Amino acid sequence: QVQLVESGGGLVQAGGSLRLSCAASGRTFSDYSMGWFRQAPGKEREFVAAITWSGGIADYADSVKGRFTISRDNGKKIVALQMNSLKPEDTAVYYCAAGWRTYVRRSYPDGYNYWGQGTQVTVSS
Repeated sequence: QVQLVESGGGLVQAGGSLRLSCAASGRTFSDYSMGWFRQAPGKEREFVAAITWSGGIADYADSVKGRFTISRDNGKKIVALQMNSLKPEDTAVYYCAAGWRTYVRRSYPDGYNYWGQGTQVTVSS
């Protein structure tokens, strides 16, 4: 069982930066690949970034590649998403997710077992 709590969302101007954090509870955080997804009003939940349980491999959606960086600290049970050069189209609720020992479906919501409650990111133009 893993519980996830996101933080760090807020309002920022275009071109600015935000750092999202996701704190996990549970004893086996290091057995879970972690992902970030986002959902804008009226749109489906979409993949943003993922990282393997060891942190050795990370993947990104094309829309955020070069601007966002995912990282994890297994000792602190935290996964972070550093977001730079934010654009208005990045506005969404951002969710972190945990998938037990799986990375094959990292860009799909059904590839994850647990989800956080989400944190709002709003980018003004």
